[in-house]
Amino acid sequence: MTIFIAIVGLGLLVFVHELGHFVASVVLGMKPRKFYIGFPPAAIKRTRNGIEYGIGVIPLGGFVKIPGMHRPAAADVDPVFGRAVEEAPVLAGEADRLRRSLDADDHDAARASLAAFEELAAERPLSEHAALGVEKGVTDIGDALGPDAYWRARTWKRVLVIFAGPAANILLAFVLFTGLYMTTGGKATTTVDSVRAGTAAAALGLRSGDRIVSINGASMTGGTISHTIATSNGRPLTVVVLRNGTRLVLGPRPARKDAGTYRLGFILRGTGLSGPAAAQASARVTGQVSKDIATSLGNLVTGKGRKDISSPVGIVQGSSDAAKQGTDSFLWVLGLISLSIALLNLLPFLPLDGGHIVFAVVEGIRGRTVPRAIYERVSIIGIGLVLLLFVIGLTNDIGRLS
Repeated sequence: MTIFIAIVGLGLLVFVHELGHFVASVVLGMKPRKFYIGFPPAAIKRTRNGIEYGIGVIPLGGFVKIPGMHRPAAADVDPVFGRAVEEAPVLAGEADRLRRSLDADDHDAARASLAAFEELAAERPLSEHAALGVEKGVTDIGDALGPDAYWRARTWKRVLVIFAGPAANILLAFVLFTGLYMTTGGKATTTVDSVRAGTAAAALGLRSGDRIVSINGASMTGGTISHTIATSNGRPLTVVVLRNGTRLVLGPRPARKDAGTYRLGFILRGTGLSGPAAAQASARVTGQVSKDIATSLGNLVTGKGRKDISSPVGIVQGSSDAAKQGTDSFLWVLGLISLSIALLNLLPFLPLDGGHIVFAVVEGIRGRTVPRAIYERVSIIGIGLVLLLFVIGLTNDIGRLS
């Protein structure tokens, strides 16, 4: 069950990311053609104000189609219309005129040729595959020729639309952290909130609701408990607690090393902060975690950060483990993953968001679009780097799981 919750949580983060792109593109006049909960093909869909809304059959994440991400080119014609031209050679002349118009950047003539091709193709008995190609080509090339195409927009609009995806993930992390600080994530108390099964705390007999009085004879406060355990270096610990008004002595029992730190395996109950204090604490932790993630990604260049990378397998496993510890732990981890998704997408490689931002800025400085061939070559490099990160993360996860 916790695996399912973790997968749904990861899907929610992807959906929030796409929602950011969608909202920004609507506000800035790049009217999206599609917005889905989940991934196409559609199980349910409905068109409203020219936007196709739907629920995809793959019930994870989200999908948004922004028109005209790239300037239309002659090379766009054959992949979508080639099959139709083979089945109906009479279409070849109009397809050739469309290619010449796109080569000459004569977009008025290209729109006329596209409309003529569509009308002529509708009169021919094409196979289903060819007809679908014509439909896709007319839609995609028509969108790229339209006045609301992404590539036509001013540089600052393009940058904002792309940045809105990572920004939505950062905002979600901030909201989650603020909510947690306002409820149980504030100042720690001496009361045990939950105990993880199979840990030293469980073996000690520690229970939710116990109030820790002392450890190895030293009186405890909410701020000293974790430090005392972490610095025990494996020595046996005797914990004195108050349970239902009765004083109990638990242990001795040594803490176990977990992720490089000695822990007993319990979570202390926290007191909520005020709204402004929670927001301030959330901003601080968001900034610090973002800095740590960026440092880890930067360390990959020197090979030092290899062990910090996880694939979706490790992310789901980590989220599942957090869900077992309780809702608060799961939401903390969800916020951390949301920040990771944002920063990973801001890496300056196509097809990541950061790569699109870099190309938008470059095109703004040059005053003209970058040739499609360069986009494709750079994308191949970017895809290779993303796959490399995936493989590194997957090997790390396999090692951790085994």
